[in-house]
Amino acid sequence: MRIRALATAVVLLSALTVPLAGSAVAAPAAHHADGGRFDRPHSGFAPTGTVLHRGSPRDAGLDAAPIDAFEQQMAGWEDPSAGAGYLFPGATTLMAHDGVVVERGAGGYAVKYADTTTELPRDQWVPARTDTIYDLASLSKLFTSIVAMQQLEAGRIDLETPVAHYIPEFAANGKGDITVEQLLTHTSGFDADPVPSLWQGYSDIPSRRQAILDAKPINPPGSTYLYSDLNMLSMQLVLEKVTGKPLDTLVRDGITTPLHLTDTGYNPPPDKLPRIAATEYQTSPARGMVRGQVHDENSWALGGVAGHAGVFSTVDDLAVLAQTILNGGVYRGHRILDGDSVRSMEQNFNQAFPGDSHGLGFELDQIWYMGGLSGPQTLGHTGYTGTSLVIDPQSRSFVILLSNRVHPTRATPSTNPPRRAIGVAMSQALRVAAPGGGKLWYSGQGGGTTSTLATGPLTAAGPVDVDFSTFVNTESTDLLCLEDSTDGGATWHALPLTATGQGAPSGTPVSLSGQSARSWWHVHAELPQPAAAFLLRWRYTTDPVYEGRGVDLAHLSVTSARHPVTGAAGLTPTGGWRLLP
Repeated sequence: MRIRALATAVVLLSALTVPLAGSAVAAPAAHHADGGRFDRPHSGFAPTGTVLHRGSPRDAGLDAAPIDAFEQQMAGWEDPSAGAGYLFPGATTLMAHDGVVVERGAGGYAVKYADTTTELPRDQWVPARTDTIYDLASLSKLFTSIVAMQQLEAGRIDLETPVAHYIPEFAANGKGDITVEQLLTHTSGFDADPVPSLWQGYSDIPSRRQAILDAKPINPPGSTYLYSDLNMLSMQLVLEKVTGKPLDTLVRDGITTPLHLTDTGYNPPPDKLPRIAATEYQTSPARGMVRGQVHDENSWALGGVAGHAGVFSTVDDLAVLAQTILNGGVYRGHRILDGDSVRSMEQNFNQAFPGDSHGLGFELDQIWYMGGLSGPQTLGHTGYTGTSLVIDPQSRSFVILLSNRVHPTRATPSTNPPRRAIGVAMSQALRVAAPGGGKLWYSGQGGGTTSTLATGPLTAAGPVDVDFSTFVNTESTDLLCLEDSTDGGATWHALPLTATGQGAPSGTPVSLSGQSARSWWHVHAELPQPAAAFLLRWRYTTDPVYEGRGVDLAHLSVTSARHPVTGAAGLTPTGGWRLLP
């Protein structure tokens, strides 16, 4: 049974709204006039005084139905009786908009197995809670990146400077030209992982650190995007060299202490073990059931403190970090980054590698796990243990999913469906309104689906003009088309479209799609004088892979000689289309 924890939990109140000693009490930021609107994106940061507080979706101007539907989906993904739909033993989630935490829930079990196949006695199962501490896996890279931004601000490192300037030994094996920027954007040329692995190929921590310095790239620097743990392992060595401090101290002093993230850090102390989710039962290396130690073997081989993995945290602590980013680097008067640094995290440094957008440390615009919140400025990251964080500055929203999907084994289905689903749920909870008012047709259908909105038979004595407004937020291959048929619907022909509005496509495309602009478009199409009765339909088709928020239609108009075509107002929906007031 999944637990919603907005009304009953006290942990959130203490973790998010109790000020640090000596700090001023900041009132929750007043909601912007456009709060709760997905089609009115914000520019700039949230007010610096924005403080997280509990509330209902209605309090934040949101529709509760998509959030409730997501909770039901999560309950299925946590249920072993769901068969192939079972994804993880337990998970904790959090959704927030405009400073209001509108969803915070937990379900399943943080600890359930004794080994790869054997369940513990039922009385030893540990339920997942809203304050369960999870191994973040690669979300740890965000902490390393934030420390790197702090050192950039301090002038200790520079983006365009070769790493070998700070660590001369790094130049070995052709790495002399790799820059700090290339480490932070995964364009250094490194292979995905150290080969051999640090835990298998080397006998102690000094030799493993030397192996990082000796690693040989597989591509010239700047020539290729390839996500690599070696980038953040190398970044760790740079940060430790220029500061003279270990990474865990830098994270503690620069992030977790000023933001009061009391459940976040490396190598959690024994007194937190009852709240820590277990990960994998490992036989190679022979670690048994891993709980309270980092799951990643290379991080474990470095003592649990590594640039790519090792941080443990809760949804509440990550929520504070996410809101800090939305606020421009500050929370409750404690600034950890300046605004320019945050903007650099939102800026795409990888324009030469379409589809692999990346700020400094953060991934950008990745629909495969961001879902409907994806966009050019949307920041996020995932973690191998079943974690994800998505921060959407344009709607001032964020979503967090923490799970133990590798418990008791990593041989489990992908966690990407719930990662996308929480983003889609937030995007659909945010409102979209027809320009100038009025009703609208909306479809937020799932993958592999076709929905149509069709007229009955129409006739016209002259050329026909079709005009409508649309708000499109879809995967690039999920298409909205306007089609006509002159044979009673046996065959359909896509009409060329002319779209105007911010971010509208140029030319006369026959379909509309994408997430590049959160803007209404006015769309016009023309039919030459029909030879006979004709039909029109708006068709929205999704492929089986990813989905955005969906498609909205408003102000549908079919005219001939500037007069309405009789019968055009009568529309028959199929599939996901529904009429909203």
